[in-house]
Amino acid sequence: MPATNKIGILTGGGDVPGLNSVIKSVVYGASEVGRHVIGIRRGWEGLTHLTGPTDATYVLPLDRENTRTIDRSGGTVLHTSRTNPRRMPESRLPSHLGAAEIREFPFDGKQYDLTPLVLRNLERLGISCLVVIGGDDTLSFASALSAAGFPVLAIPKTMDNDVQGTEYCIGFSTAITRARQSISRQRTTIGSHERIGIFRIFGRDAGFTALYTAYVTSTRCLIPEHPFDIEHVCRLLMEDKTNNPSHYALIVVSEGAAWVGGQAKEYGEADAFGHRKKVDIGQALGEEIRRRTGQETMVSDLTYDLRSGEPDSIDQVVAISFANIAVELIRDGVSGRMIGIQNGCYAHVSLPDLSLGARKVNIAKLYNVERYRPNYTSKLGMPLLFTGS
Repeated sequence: MPATNKIGILTGGGDVPGLNSVIKSVVYGASEVGRHVIGIRRGWEGLTHLTGPTDATYVLPLDRENTRTIDRSGGTVLHTSRTNPRRMPESRLPSHLGAAEIREFPFDGKQYDLTPLVLRNLERLGISCLVVIGGDDTLSFASALSAAGFPVLAIPKTMDNDVQGTEYCIGFSTAITRARQSISRQRTTIGSHERIGIFRIFGRDAGFTALYTAYVTSTRCLIPEHPFDIEHVCRLLMEDKTNNPSHYALIVVSEGAAWVGGQAKEYGEADAFGHRKKVDIGQALGEEIRRRTGQETMVSDLTYDLRSGEPDSIDQVVAISFANIAVELIRDGVSGRMIGIQNGCYAHVSLPDLSLGARKVNIAKLYNVERYRPNYTSKLGMPLLFTGS
């Protein structure tokens, strides 16, 4: 590691509850081992667009005083962005860069690779190790920095819970808790009107959030790992509605779920990591169910409501523990690792390999493909909370 005592920390991608708990715990832990912490604002944008070490737009020195109460709220005090330094279009280049300087960066004809600029800015800030909190996209550039020789430690966060190498990502438990609360409240309206309730939830590539929400609400679910037969879905929901004394039925659907023989449709321009927006599967499913069954449907999009507010107890415990492990690894001179959960235990593993894609639900163990429900059996010997792919 470079011979300084400064730790950098940033949050990238979508916010989740628990990020501030990580930030605070890294600051408090660092102070115990004689390190200072520099907060990088707006994710990777902060390391591509800052003008100098005192640029308050992107640099925020952190200490015990200014982080003392941040763990009591959600979001991230460092703010965030979806910035990919390896794929920077000309329209988003830092305005302070001169033409000659820009020509020094690798260019594929469409986008610039600003990795050399990020490394230079880390050196200007005197940062000896960077703690990166994010999902697959944010951590993909952390892997690139590590490959370039800079010391990096990663902490996984995403409500999708789909980062390779860990069974748990910060934000997941709060998402399940909030989803259960929302569905429980909306049962009264759906039941009063005897409708079929459809709840759209996180899960572009993996169905963990929908699966575990269905597990705790006793509902059916549709996930990206298993394309669904719409006729069979309609039969099951009508069966539920008939057998329910209140004459209603519920189903949770991942945003990336798709019909048999089809795929989740996308629209709009791709973001910095190549993702386009998914067409609203909840609305599409609601219309199709109404057309095929003649029943009224009620569609509710739970996605962004789940990531707002403070973390639940599990996310706070995991966030604090991940942060403390990160500080211990920095103290011991270890880098190029991600803190995570394996076999139900805290661990540190290799940084995620982007080529592996998202971690997926183990259909054989966790999902009943005939009933479109979670499996509730065969739990002996499995971890208390969550299981591997």
